[in-house]
Amino acid sequence: MSAASMDAASIEDGTPIYDLLVVGAGPTGIAIGAEARRAGLSCILLDRRGICGALHGFPHDMVFFTTRDKLEIAEMPFSIPEDKPSRRQAISYYQGVARRYRLEVAGGEEVVAALKRPDGIFAVDSRRAADRPCAGRETRRLARAVALAQGFFDRPRRLGVPGEEQPWVSGRYFGPWSHYEQHVLVVGAGNTAAETALDLWRHGARVSLVHRGQAIKSTVKYWLAPDLGNRIAESSIAAHFGSRVTSFEADGTVRLATPAGESALGVDAAYVLIGYDPEPEIARAAGVVFTEGELIPSFDPQTCESNVPGLYVAGTLQAGRYTNRLFIENTRDHGEKVVRHLQQIHLQKQLPV
Repeated sequence: MSAASMDAASIEDGTPIYDLLVVGAGPTGIAIGAEARRAGLSCILLDRRGICGALHGFPHDMVFFTTRDKLEIAEMPFSIPEDKPSRRQAISYYQGVARRYRLEVAGGEEVVAALKRPDGIFAVDSRRAADRPCAGRETRRLARAVALAQGFFDRPRRLGVPGEEQPWVSGRYFGPWSHYEQHVLVVGAGNTAAETALDLWRHGARVSLVHRGQAIKSTVKYWLAPDLGNRIAESSIAAHFGSRVTSFEADGTVRLATPAGESALGVDAAYVLIGYDPEPEIARAAGVVFTEGELIPSFDPQTCESNVPGLYVAGTLQAGRYTNRLFIENTRDHGEKVVRHLQQIHLQKQLPV
């Protein structure tokens, strides 16, 4: 624990009690931690991968559509010459924010529970990630308040069909370079699927797209939809609309149910890009109420506090299954909301700092 954190933390049986513990060290988690440090609060961020772990899973050559000024947090300028930053520049920027505010980050720690004790203190249990030293080691930390900001990029949606677990079938796309002159199947017709199909095609892959709907999704970005539509119209990309995958065979055969009946494609790789699901388990176990089906948590939009006092839900977790509604640019103020409310209500009125 850093000296800065120790200044504001109290101790219980040798265990420090943080003013705030943040689950997630992506842009929203970093924004919350930075605001906490600016307010002089003790704070720690826990993330199963580490700083900007979700961004590590984005395509390597990705460029944000959002301009750099709308990605800024904690009053730290995003100073690059380009108007729209790359994935690499974004990771560097958010790491810089973490360094500037001396954030304490425990990477490789997967939070499994955050339960409020009768005395109002949260006990947060984590497990060391399987790809880290001391895998499986369990740790308990204490905090007066908890902010859940783990996002949803760790849980790509799956089709739930036989063979989907094979290594040539993936829920994440990193780049086209290994697929030159290969036949690649893209499942889905949203933004990620559209970008992936076009990127693969432009770098020498033969691309087939499968989507259960009758057309490209209406939510696809306005400049992507006509590009993909034109490639489909000229047969550069083969589209199978109104169709679904029924199995992935070990020999690379993908079986489809189509309007014309059963069909099969022989492919070298497949990407299932049909969106992401939220991770409600920690919040639900802590007592947060979710809407049925949509998985939207109960929270005050002015403070980000859930129906459990002292437990905040921030970032894209607020959107539930509607993962296309919230992004960095419209959640970056969650840090200010959380810390302002935490100071006004919980640290001043309930427990001494």
